[in-house]
This record gives sequence, C-alpha cells and structure tokens, in this order.
Amino acid sequence: MIYVSSSCVKHKKIKDSVEELARNGFQNIELSGGTEYYGDFEDDLLELKEKYNLKYICHNYFPPPKEHLVLNLASLNDEIYKKTFEHLRQAIELSKSLGAKKFGFHAGFFIDIKVSEIGKKISKNNLFDKERSTQRFCDGFKELQNIAGDLKLYIENNVFSSTNAKTYENENLFMLTNSMEYKELKEMIDFNLLLDIAHLKVSTKTLGLNFEEELSNMINQSDYIHISDNDALHDLNNKLQENSSLVELLKRQDLKNKDYTLEIYDGMDAIKETYKILQEVIQ
Repeated sequence: MIYVSSSCVKHKKIKDSVEELARNGFQNIELSGGTEYYGDFEDDLLELKEKYNLKYICHNYFPPPKEHLVLNLASLNDEIYKKTFEHLRQAIELSKSLGAKKFGFHAGFFIDIKVSEIGKKISKNNLFDKERSTQRFCDGFKELQNIAGDLKLYIENNVFSSTNAKTYENENLFMLTNSMEYKELKEMIDFNLLLDIAHLKVSTKTLGLNFEEELSNMINQSDYIHISDNDALHDLNNKLQENSSLVELLKRQDLKNKDYTLEIYDGMDAIKETYKILQEVIQ
C-alpha cells in the first residue's frame, strides 16, 4: 500500500492538508509534521476519513504539540525526555482512535537539538554519554510498547549529513543510521524498522559506506518504507525520476508486501509522478 505524507503539502491546519491530498485522489495518508495545533483536529480527521474513505497512519511529529519541541526519546535532559514520551503516548492513542495499524517515530539523538536547527546545521553542544542515552531510549520504547498493545511501533533510521559530521569532527550524533547500528539496537529491543531510504542515502555517504549494500541489508528487515530522493549530501525530499540510479536500485530489491510513504516536497505533480513510478516498480 502506498501512502502520501501530509507534509508534502503546506497548510497550517491538518484538515486542509488532508483534504488537498484527498481531492487529488490519495486515500492513504500518513499524518506527519508541518501543521499547527488546534482543538478540533481529531474530529476533522474522522470527518474527512468518512467523507473520502481514507486510511491513516501517524508519524513522528503528529499530532502537532501545543508547544513545539524536538522529539528525543534518548535525551538525558529529563524535561525533554518526559515531553517526548508524552507526545509519543498521545500519538499512540490517536493512532488507535483513527484506526491505524502502525505508528513510527525517529530513533534518538545523542544531543538535544533546537527547534530552529531541524533540517539544518546543528550547533556545537556536548554529546551525551551514548551508552546511557541508548539505554534511556530502549527503556522508554519498552514502556511505549506496553501502551501500544496491538498497534505496531516502528523506529525510523536517522539522517547524518556531512555538514553535521564536520561540526562534530565526524562523531555520529544519531542512533540508527546504518545496518550495523540496526543490528546492535535490535539486540537490545524488539522493534520494527521504518526505513527511510533518503535518510540512508545521505548517512551512508557521510559514513563512507556502500549505499547499495546498506539498502539491500536494511530493506529486507522492513515492511514500511519512506520514499524520496536527494543528492546524497542533504535530505531534500525530491521526487523519483524514471531510470534514475535510485529507481534502478529499487528495481533490484524485493518490494512486495510492504507499505510505502511518499515524502515529496516538489509539488502535487511530482507526488503523482513518484506515485506512478513506485507503483510500476513494486508490481
């Protein structure tokens, strides 16, 4: 099944983002970041679900919190950790209310990132103790699993750019950026992998790893994939293009029996082009 992220269209209210996608023929919608909180958003989503026969899944920074924050379940700052945990708990409850079968969120960070730095160069801060930070993430995840019940929880691989590598003298700031880190985390907790291919493309370039090998290793471990393309230097959320190196690489993978979400920021025509290309690749 192919979903389209609500973050692909830019509106302040999630109602308007969902309705634009629905009017363009998309019935499977991943609710993600980019909108502002308002009181009746859940009622609006349920109304639109019935009106357009929609299927939802929630992702990471949804529902939008009343006060913006950077989610980090690995934070050693108690206030940030508690706010993150509470947001994720609310997202789990909303997912159940909307009839979703899964919920995915990003793996943790070994620093606390400012809201203004999301997607940009991160300022120099002291790194957490990675062992303690990872253990806190794992403990929090186990608690969330108990709350989730039958709702499947997924952890998404992070993107590690060369820009941030330079700032931190090549020290990796993020959990779960490659296949080895996936195996190490899997030994600590039982989790499902949300594989963001664009994140992996950037991270492997930064880490000096082979993208094709990493993708082949990780895509077989996941049944939930985020799709977009980039220049391997930055997470650009570009559309897929026929006969591109990424599309040719995807054709060599086993893509059956998986869910996909398009995260394309190039406009509605680009979303539709990517949807068509992906449909052809996975058939």
